[in-house]
Amino acid sequence: MEAYMNNLNSVLIEGNMVRDPLIRSTPKGTQVCHFSIASNRFFRQDSSLEKETGFFDVEVWGKLANACSSQGRKGRGVRVVGRLKQDRWTGSDGKSHNKVAIVAEHVEYRTDFKKSDETISESDNLADAALFNGDFPPNVEQGAFSSRNEEYAGSEELKAVSF
Repeated sequence: MEAYMNNLNSVLIEGNMVRDPLIRSTPKGTQVCHFSIASNRFFRQDSSLEKETGFFDVEVWGKLANACSSQGRKGRGVRVVGRLKQDRWTGSDGKSHNKVAIVAEHVEYRTDFKKSDETISESDNLADAALFNGDFPPNVEQGAFSSRNEEYAGSEELKAVSF
């Protein structure tokens, strides 16, 4: 018997949602949510500060898909941990096509602030937005979503959510 070992395939990306998430069901009833992220990279070139923006497609499955669909919206800050998946197909014109997407295993949202009094918005369900202050890694996690059945450690006054 030959032993096989998986290669490392891990992605962590932060950015803003480009559009509202789209949720669908497979024929067997499994939920799948799709959204895109715009992620900015800043760097110095000569004496000026340059900005490079990348756009990445994300797919989320199962209970995590439902949570992402209800909490996500265009413009909202998001952090995704997952893996890369490449789809390949031949089009009706006979040309080969491929697409690389991120399959999310863990999703966090930046805190959503109300414009009127600058307080954090509350949610009645357990899919609250993840709270972090822009530092990496985050100092706290609140309501982080994960497709794995595990809890994420956070400070006492914040909640962790597992599905």
